[in-house]
Amino acid sequence: MTATDGSAWRAWQEAPWGRLRYTVAEANLAPALADGPARVLDLAGGDGGDALRLAARGHHVTVVDHAPAMLAGARERAADSGLSERVTTVEAEITPCAADLPEAVAHGAFDVVLCHNLIPYTPDPRGVLRTALVPLRPGGLFSVMALNRHSAPLKSALRDLDPEAALAALDQDTARTELFAPGTSMRLHTAEDVGGMLRTLGCEAVRHFGIRAFCDWIADDALKHDPAFYSRLERLELAASARDPYRRTARLFQLTARKPEGHGPAG
Repeated sequence: MTATDGSAWRAWQEAPWGRLRYTVAEANLAPALADGPARVLDLAGGDGGDALRLAARGHHVTVVDHAPAMLAGARERAADSGLSERVTTVEAEITPCAADLPEAVAHGAFDVVLCHNLIPYTPDPRGVLRTALVPLRPGGLFSVMALNRHSAPLKSALRDLDPEAALAALDQDTARTELFAPGTSMRLHTAEDVGGMLRTLGCEAVRHFGIRAFCDWIADDALKHDPAFYSRLERLELAASARDPYRRTARLFQLTARKPEGHGPAG
């Protein structure tokens, strides 16, 4: 995936909704990473939005992406933050075929593998998940994130004020990307469906989190830039991330799971 404009992508990351996406994801991973430095593999990690946060916590992160410009951005950001020794980049595309994994990561026995916002862009999400689990050590933590299909009708009705589009969205499983490759279609998933895929691949202890359960339904975007309001909103989002019913209608879902000890993922 390549952003249509690097400055636009960076602006999105620094906006309240972008900051919440990374802050909540990091918080959801933190308890599992509390025992010390981990080896983290960030697939389709772009310019290091997740990687730099984890590197700043002392972890060693390998970012894989097919876009050279994104990887250059990750290296630049790591250098600017004094984290170059903890961030490595690998240029490669993640496909449903595990044989396509670059040698640098295929046998890495990573403690954590991130697969954030990758499966919406593939026609074979289960195959990509199977590939993503290969470099993860037995017992390691897997994290997958995607746009939540349940949130699409809410966006059409509440943000776009378009009830007809919301009605249509109830039965649609595709959408057009807004930031990456305009006009590109992406597949919408639910946490329930992806959680089922993970279980069929042998994953255990699947946990479901929601990201941006409230932010996207607040109409006043300008207010979110107010530091005091944003601070309160962030506390709310962190508190609601693992709670029903809020996680089920959040704009994104994040699932974490454990690779079983003693064997690899199912075929």
